[in-house]
Amino acid sequence: MIHVRNLSKKFGAKKALDEVSFAIAAGQYVALLGANGAGKTTLTRILATLARPSAGHIKIAGFDAKKEPVHIRQRVGVMTHASFLYDDLTAEENLHFYGRMYGVDDVKARITDLLNKVGLYTRRHDLVRIFSRGMQQRLSLARAILHQPPLLLLDEPFAGLDVNAADMLKQLLDTLIAGDCTVLLTVHDIDYALQNSSRTLILKEGKLIVDQATKDLRHHEVRRALVAS
Repeated sequence: MIHVRNLSKKFGAKKALDEVSFAIAAGQYVALLGANGAGKTTLTRILATLARPSAGHIKIAGFDAKKEPVHIRQRVGVMTHASFLYDDLTAEENLHFYGRMYGVDDVKARITDLLNKVGLYTRRHDLVRIFSRGMQQRLSLARAILHQPPLLLLDEPFAGLDVNAADMLKQLLDTLIAGDCTVLLTVHDIDYALQNSSRTLILKEGKLIVDQATKDLRHHEVRRALVAS
């Protein structure tokens, strides 16, 4: 599903990513860990074709990120710190906009189903500008999975969510994974990562220092790597 080779990204003299290489098979749930500034968000944005690398090669679902970014965007759902929602549209109107953009079949039924799943159906006619951060996060997830992409890139999806909303999101992710969706998730919650992911990647100062099956990792090993980073 994802093949990354010798990926680097520079911001001036600073290397945000330094010769990163890995591959993720379809259906895997991969946790991406690292301290603040380790390169997690930069990597997520590059994989989503929202930013260009300085060097290296990326293939997603068989498509070259440099030559075929449009094909990749059609197959990827992205949730980052930016919601990509329009404040002056309602929740329902936002999803209709993206549904038309992606050519979603039976878009009205799909939107109704997703708004129910993220607990926002009763707020479907409200403008996004009055939503709390947590509500926007939930709507952003609905936007990301609206076109049923085979790959999800989620950058801190639980940020700003209360316990109930976070649990709702985790249950929805479980459903997606059971349906063979591939997920790359950046998260600060080590316990959640170790309990739910099949594989763990850890970045330190832009370098990939851990790429291992999660079942083979111990909590203290992960914490030591994160503290060291």
